[in-house]
Amino acid sequence: MIITRTPMRISFFGGGTDYPVWYREHGGAVLSTTIDKSCYITTRWLPPFFEYHSRISYSKVENVSSNNQIEHPSVRACLEHMGIDGGVEVHHVADLPARTGLGTSSAFTVGFLLSLYALKNQMRDKHALTAEAIHVERDLLKETVGAQDQASCAHGGFNRINFHTNDSIEVKRILAPPSRIAELQDHLALYFTGFSRTASEIAKEQVKATPNRQKELTEMYQMVDEAEAIVANSTRSLDEFGRLLHQNWQIKRTLTQMISNSSIDEIYEAGIGAGALGGKILGAGSGGFMLFFVPPDRKDALRRRLKNLLCVPFAFSDRGSDVVVYEPEFAYDKSLASDRSEIYAQRT
Repeated sequence: MIITRTPMRISFFGGGTDYPVWYREHGGAVLSTTIDKSCYITTRWLPPFFEYHSRISYSKVENVSSNNQIEHPSVRACLEHMGIDGGVEVHHVADLPARTGLGTSSAFTVGFLLSLYALKNQMRDKHALTAEAIHVERDLLKETVGAQDQASCAHGGFNRINFHTNDSIEVKRILAPPSRIAELQDHLALYFTGFSRTASEIAKEQVKATPNRQKELTEMYQMVDEAEAIVANSTRSLDEFGRLLHQNWQIKRTLTQMISNSSIDEIYEAGIGAGALGGKILGAGSGGFMLFFVPPDRKDALRRRLKNLLCVPFAFSDRGSDVVVYEPEFAYDKSLASDRSEIYAQRT
């Protein structure tokens, strides 16, 4: 049995520059951090004694007679990518729901790939895990996705992630005293606005608009440098970070009409009115979690103003995707796993 834990992420600046339509020409970068909210995936070889070949449990339960019948797109694609035809049992649970702007889809893909490698008694470094997760989502699932979520979830930590024109990805840890990072964390508040539309749908509109949004994306790209400089320099006021978030949101919300809406605008304005200096919708937009930068002494006022929304406490985390339980099932080795399809066929 294998259990992996993969963190969710909060992206501060640079979102939109991590799509290949942009960074293959201009380069891109994001400033982001993983948090102490994760998805957990349990994977094991399924013994050949059941009436089904594989069992997948998430918000629904699938019992299938072959892996190509699995409806969960990432599970099916990851098994295809890994060349696994044998029966598996997969369980997925998470601290926070999907479609909320925290990189949950990529966290699942990264964590499931890692679990499959562990199931096969193999290791995978974080760069390779990132690249394979991107391949699964872009090439196998044909989804319109960036590259920041996979890199952040695989590596973990508070990072600047650079996307180069040759498709290489560089993850650089932000060098700042722990007290500075803790101070930044104390200025952040996370509120749930409601479920968003599928991120890939919103991303398609943003990618289509990219050629007409060069000025805006260039400004958002440059903000990564400024935000990194603010965090790294302890003599600068962190209020600058909050105001920069406000500028970033004013630009991001104009990229497409699908990123914001009247409800989100009302929530944001209420937050600013309660003392927040800036904020943004996380992820593709249209719902999910909203992050506010608010002085600690104004957090209570913000909570009173947004009393109808769920405030979710969180902390930064340095932990990337990892295996938390590794108990190889030697009774079900690779050769037996490959024979299960024949065993199942004989039984049925």
